[in-house]
Amino acid sequence: MSVAVVTDSTAYLPSELLVGTSIDVVPVQVVIGGRAYDETDPEASPARVAEALRAWQPVTTSRPSPERFRQAFAAAQDAGATAVACATLSSRMSGTHEAAVLAAKEVDIDVRVIDSRTVGMGLGFAVLAGAQAASAGASIDDVDDIIMRRARGSMSLFYVDTLEYLRRGGRISAARAAVGQALQVKPILQILDGEVVPLERVRTTSKAMARLVELTLAATLGRSVEIAVQHLDAADRAHDLATTLRGYLTSTRIIECPLGAVVGAHTGPGIVAVVVSPLL
Repeated sequence: MSVAVVTDSTAYLPSELLVGTSIDVVPVQVVIGGRAYDETDPEASPARVAEALRAWQPVTTSRPSPERFRQAFAAAQDAGATAVACATLSSRMSGTHEAAVLAAKEVDIDVRVIDSRTVGMGLGFAVLAGAQAASAGASIDDVDDIIMRRARGSMSLFYVDTLEYLRRGGRISAARAAVGQALQVKPILQILDGEVVPLERVRTTSKAMARLVELTLAATLGRSVEIAVQHLDAADRAHDLATTLRGYLTSTRIIECPLGAVVGAHTGPGIVAVVVSPLL
């Protein structure tokens, strides 16, 4: 192993996709009812977070400590790596990127900390591509470039039942949330340059799902892509969406997987997200 790949838990990589890779995942923290958990802890499962949010229990998040990243970088060096590519969720959403930057200064190995400007499988697909290149002998410069281009070239769209959780977490303004609630609209949002921004407003959940299909198909025209459909406490809705997309995109890999506690804490249960990641 020459180049090691590290990411954080908000990549939400399904366990079956991690098989055969050496990707090290540093957990972000979620605080449920005043108790802190690693996001990867079964006690902080998506179902547990959805239950807590529906019961109006306080759910907050916290970045990993720099020490957690330092340990991952040091372990990679001990295993024989000569460099590390570390990709994190958007620095505009979390202090996780900063923690990794601080940790990189504490180890005697070349660490490239990559701000993905995204989250979820927008980050996950990029990390997988980087790890595949690394296993084939790519240089740290090439692995860095692949991860960056896959992450920042991805499109992430998502539907939420309510804007309330995004408002609480400071991801959208209170005024915008109030307008959405007053009009009883169903928002479709996107991640644009590392931030959550509104895209469209529709009147019903079914129309929102149909619009997600239309936007996804438009994003795939003339491109080879991979797609992920993700959700929190909305498995049936996500599966129906993925099934519809498979009917149109018969040669495209479409993955269904849940979002985790950290993203769920800020979006609430019922979120359905679609990630379109271009193949390089």
